[in-house]
Amino acid sequence: MKRVLVAMSGGVDSSVTAWLLRQQGYDCAGATMRLYRNTDLGEACHKTCCSETDIEDASDVAFRLGLPFEVLDYTPLFRERVIRRFLHAYEHGLTPNPCIDCNRGLKFEALMDYAGRAGYDAIATGHYARVAQNAETGRWQLRKALDESKDQSYVLYMLTQEQLAHLLLPLGERQKTEIRQIAEEQGFINAHKRDSQDICFVPDGDYAAFLERWSGRTWPEGDILDEDGKVLGRHRGALRYTIGQRRGLDLPMGERVYVVAKDMERNTVTVGPESALYSRALLAGNMNWLSIPEPEKPIRVSARTRYRQTESPATAYPLPGGRMKLVFDEPKRAVTAGQAVVLYDGDLVLGGGTILEAQREA
Repeated sequence: MKRVLVAMSGGVDSSVTAWLLRQQGYDCAGATMRLYRNTDLGEACHKTCCSETDIEDASDVAFRLGLPFEVLDYTPLFRERVIRRFLHAYEHGLTPNPCIDCNRGLKFEALMDYAGRAGYDAIATGHYARVAQNAETGRWQLRKALDESKDQSYVLYMLTQEQLAHLLLPLGERQKTEIRQIAEEQGFINAHKRDSQDICFVPDGDYAAFLERWSGRTWPEGDILDEDGKVLGRHRGALRYTIGQRRGLDLPMGERVYVVAKDMERNTVTVGPESALYSRALLAGNMNWLSIPEPEKPIRVSARTRYRQTESPATAYPLPGGRMKLVFDEPKRAVTAGQAVVLYDGDLVLGGGTILEAQREA
């Protein structure tokens, strides 16, 4: 019988994951990763995931299921691998995705390492995606969830073959409505708990204020420019602005303008018309080819540059040094450095990387 360590966040998805695996005959235990303490955030604990109340909820479900349960303290590692990277990215004009960093450095590295040392055969999470092995090649593959409205394959593109081989994702074959129903039937305390929508350590969505509190630094005002370099107004710190942003610019313009670029060294924010947001290509680095080996020649793909986004047809050109150029069939709006680009072939996740720059021309 396989021994499985279930990563229990305190939410309904990971709770039902534990129940499903028990029903399938696995020898399960539960573990919650403590990533921070609520006093670190200065916010009410009920507003976040991975909080004190979430630990209590996970413990309650584990007790109900008769599972051994433990809390693993990864707060120093979370500060180093997630929050510091989050700050570094914004300081350099990038828009990071901390959930991907957390998956990479915590859930599927630190937790999986712990599980291996503790004698578990696999870990399981409540992510909506599917793992399968190619019968012909033996290569492990990641696929979208059947419930595409909940699909989380985008934030799992960084997984390795070794990690996929020791990962169970039982929710990938099911619908979210079914998961809620199971939780109700089992009387789980979190059956009606809302899904987490925000960055877990920035519960109010004001990431700039969080970074100021956490780092003890402030970011100075500077000039807002048009595409010709003319000063239009003042910004409240370039870190506070993201590509594609329209609200909060406070500019007396006769037409809508959007943030189209930032220069952190010059401390400027550049705005322009919506047409300036469209790119024909992007350059990505730190590529992870997951379900297929790294291609030796250009391949046709569908690509997603944001988590909740419809994929766009494109051609991927592998480059030396773990990089890739992606050329879209049609210009893509608000491609943002620091975000992930994930490549698909139907429901198969081919791989992905970090966007280094958007290119208006191919």
